[in-house]
Amino acid sequence: MTEIKTTTNLAPEEITKKDVTKAYLRWHFANEIPHSFERYLAPSLLYAMMPILRKLYKDDDKLKAAYKRQLLFFNTQLSWGGGVITGLMSSMEQQRAQEEYDGTEVLMQDDLMYNTKAGLMGALAGIGDAIDSGTVQYIFIAIAVPWAEQGSALGALFPFIAFALYQATLGVFFARQAFSMGRNATGLMQSSGVQNAIETLSVLGLFMMGILAGNYVKVSSALQFKISGREFVIQDILDQIVPGILPLAVVMGVYWFYTKKGLKVTQALLWLTGILIVLAAIGIL
Repeated sequence: MTEIKTTTNLAPEEITKKDVTKAYLRWHFANEIPHSFERYLAPSLLYAMMPILRKLYKDDDKLKAAYKRQLLFFNTQLSWGGGVITGLMSSMEQQRAQEEYDGTEVLMQDDLMYNTKAGLMGALAGIGDAIDSGTVQYIFIAIAVPWAEQGSALGALFPFIAFALYQATLGVFFARQAFSMGRNATGLMQSSGVQNAIETLSVLGLFMMGILAGNYVKVSSALQFKISGREFVIQDILDQIVPGILPLAVVMGVYWFYTKKGLKVTQALLWLTGILIVLAAIGIL
């Protein structure tokens, strides 16, 4: 009778770019769902990393340790921070699992992994919020405003759909690039291509905000008077000299308020409403 011996292969499986893409998409769609005060977005990151960690750690104790490692406090922006860090953690966990399996010195210590994550999450969140929420989002809105004015539902849906697809695509790109570059992924944000893209989007965002202000901030003067039998309409004179000067003055006034008082939107709206009411009451606007 032949004795059958069973052995358990504890070797980590190879992590592919498909695995990293899946990890990012899990992070993308679970981003704010398990948000907690104690850990912030760490449960979302762990949820994203779970399939990768299961492929890397076949020993239950090591798998639990990896879960705890990825469950420490974490908070960053969805695509820029989440994409880079998801790919980078996948690469670092892969190296850690291989070092543990080979029995060599473990260079990828817990502190190194968390400090890398903590050092990147704030910096990348700042970039992502400025580019995505502060620029790209408003570009999509500016494109859709004319459709909304015409009563098309596309004007309401387009910004949400386009922005969601943009963030998902960008996040997958960053995750895959960070995984390929490993610990050198921190240089990805300093590469000329990314820096040029950031600068281009910033300039484009300024143009789009100017277009929005020029087309959708409507302010005109009702002031008119007669001199020697000739009627003078102030708005017509302004249109001939500096078209759009009043909307520009309103926008620059709000900008000046923000620079002096901070981003206090409610106060700015109250002051602006009060000033416009007074000017309209005395017949200037």
